[in-house]
Amino acid sequence: MNIAEMTAKIAEGNGFIAALDQSGGSTPKALKGYGIEADAFSNDEEMFGLIHDMRSRIITSPCFTGEKVIGAILFERTMDGQVDGKPTPAALIERGVVPFIKIDKGLEDEANGVQLMKPMPELDALLVKAKALGVFGTKERSVINLANREGIAAIVQQQFEVGQQVLSHGMMPMLEPELNIKSPERAEAEVILLDELLKALDALPGDDKVMLKLSIPQKSGLFDALVDHPRVLRVVALSGGFARPEACAELAKNRGMIASFSRALLEDLRHQMSDDEFDASLGGAIDDIHAASTAKATVPA
Repeated sequence: MNIAEMTAKIAEGNGFIAALDQSGGSTPKALKGYGIEADAFSNDEEMFGLIHDMRSRIITSPCFTGEKVIGAILFERTMDGQVDGKPTPAALIERGVVPFIKIDKGLEDEANGVQLMKPMPELDALLVKAKALGVFGTKERSVINLANREGIAAIVQQQFEVGQQVLSHGMMPMLEPELNIKSPERAEAEVILLDELLKALDALPGDDKVMLKLSIPQKSGLFDALVDHPRVLRVVALSGGFARPEACAELAKNRGMIASFSRALLEDLRHQMSDDEFDASLGGAIDDIHAASTAKATVPA
């Protein structure tokens, strides 16, 4: 796939984006969920080797193809590794799956009800490397905990500034101002976020487009204006702590939003499974998430 083909697949593809980008802090938890306890590794290299083996098993599964999985988000170490003897992005592209790279380096402490992204002084070098490997776009995450307009405006401003840096390298930014679904001010915060995102999109220069990765809104259809915005290539949803059945049910109520699930995709996979068991479990999850992304529920007005 060339850039134009990848752009068309992400904009119009009938599928979802797999999030395979757990990084240093979340890797032990991801491995534990996969059935590998902390005593199975003694250092970071062994830990990252085990998580790479898990991701390789997912990517090489017969059900993990571009027919239903149109994109995949990678952790930098996964991008730098190999799957089936090929660089991971090349292995994905060969399967019809568009590769993305997680670029944020974690979160700052909370201020004004939000957690901004930590500085990324080496971002330009990472973008050059990723683009050379065939990676199409990026993903960058920050978190909103409260309905504080000043904080949410700062989150959106930072996301769009980083997005412009990504665009300058000819790559597609997936902006992820995650809204904590357990926030006591969730509904109010969603309205503020929508307002700030629309203002930032309207102010984008030239004909630039971005992607948005958002928590599934409490009010179904709230983000329709983002789905329809001419400067948005695609709106994708994170599972945000919902188990897969609930995440899929909530996503199906939102027109135009497709999944970009991590935990909800992987939650039933176990290291101890036979290949047939593993492929059947992963295939079932892919089918569920694909259906929620493409066959939308009818929601009463």
